[in-house]
Amino acid sequence: MKGRNMKSRSRRETDAIRPEYDFDYSKAVRGKYFHRLMKGGSNIVVLDPDVAQRFRSSAAVNEALRKLLKTSRTTRRPAARSQGRERNKVLKVRR
Repeated sequence: MKGRNMKSRSRRETDAIRPEYDFDYSKAVRGKYFHRLMKGGSNIVVLDPDVAQRFRSSAAVNEALRKLLKTSRTTRRPAARSQGRERNKVLKVRR
């Protein structure tokens, strides 16, 4: 039989991991870099996958948003005057 001639590894060898991969999770810190990121004024935005496919980098997203903001500023119309006061006068007269 072929299997009997092969050397088998002991269970201890297969279960042990290399020392460089041994990580002590008791010393782990949750959100270790979160505060540093927020101090820098970063704002994290998660794009939907279909939107993310359209942009090759964060710079491309920023460029598109800046163009959109510029366009919206130049095409703004003056706000129409609210008709709320006129309606209130009519309602008071009818009562």
